[in-house]
Amino acid sequence: MLVTTKKMLNDARDGGYAVGAFNAENAEMVWAIVNAAEELKSPVIIQTTSSTLKYFPPAYFAQLAKAAAESVSVPVAIHLDHGASFELAKECIDSGYTSIMIDGSALPYEENVRVTQKVRDYADNFGIPVESELGKIGGKEDDTESDEDQYTDPDQAADFVNRTGISSLAVAIGTAHGIYAKKPVLDFNRATLIRKVVSIPLVMHGASGLSDDALREGVEKGMSKINFATELRIAFTDAIKAHMTEHPNDFDPKKYMGPARIAVKELVKAKIRVCGSAGKA
Repeated sequence: MLVTTKKMLNDARDGGYAVGAFNAENAEMVWAIVNAAEELKSPVIIQTTSSTLKYFPPAYFAQLAKAAAESVSVPVAIHLDHGASFELAKECIDSGYTSIMIDGSALPYEENVRVTQKVRDYADNFGIPVESELGKIGGKEDDTESDEDQYTDPDQAADFVNRTGISSLAVAIGTAHGIYAKKPVLDFNRATLIRKVVSIPLVMHGASGLSDDALREGVEKGMSKINFATELRIAFTDAIKAHMTEHPNDFDPKKYMGPARIAVKELVKAKIRVCGSAGKA
């Protein structure tokens, strides 16, 4: 069965590893994510963004994730990534999502606090944990875009967590969504400072394109959940391109989607190993 991210991330925080959270766009990617986790005996989080949920509704992905979770023995959660509104968060909860992110980071601070409290109040009725973001993570991914980073302030993070009662906090330490145009400057010391004043699990967004060493340092400095999206899309699409180059007359989607889901599964396995969650199910 699907589980929430509450115990999953608390265990990761206490155990000194991170749980990989992988964005899915279709059934093939859901299959790849859970089967990678099953092979490595790792807990795992399937994510969908607001943009993806305009393509297929939350109920569709919730049922996909439920079926996938029932086919494996490891803990699986389905999470709304960068929820754009209370209404979408509510729809996801009502559809069966087991974890929610409300992203009010582009709003003035007090408005971010208010919308986060509203989502948490509703989620509490169902025992669903809520993630929120403080600071601004640069780059672009789907509907999420920021021209520049605004690093998370540790003192403000402590106030935000205390007032909102959230279960996990996404922090801005120099990572960016999408493809990195230049080498990122990561402020892991800031993560250490936040970790000292915030007890809930911390989340790293924008991990696609970071080196394995940077990811490991992020885990060492207190990240309990690490998000991967762009790299999975690239792996999926590149596999289809390669297949169609070699077999241009194939028209059965299973012929080219099969290699794509295997490519994503192998990438997810690599990220699970780097996060240190293999064997932690």
